[in-house]
Amino acid sequence: MDKEFMRKIEALREKLDFPFPVNSAYRCPEHPIEARKKTSGTHSTGHALDIGVMGDRAYRLLEAALEAGFTGVGINQLGSSGRFIHLDDVESEVGRPRPWIWSY
Repeated sequence: MDKEFMRKIEALREKLDFPFPVNSAYRCPEHPIEARKKTSGTHSTGHALDIGVMGDRAYRLLEAALEAGFTGVGINQLGSSGRFIHLDDVESEVGRPRPWIWSY
């Protein structure tokens, strides 16, 4: 994981004062999820994290992450389990515009 990215995540966690269970962090390009993609995703850069969160905490995390300048935000809040918010801070590039928000 990129050290500066992790400093931003830790600052966010300290600000919000609740745990950030990590659902997914760094994935090597050969990881099955990354290998299915045309080009590896942000997780393979060390600049992405999926945080297990829901309800009021998800709302507070989203609000604070946008304020903190995270450039990629993916939201999965369906179902009773597996809810998370993806955060990354990668730069905009062809095929990966930033800032960007999406749902799963």
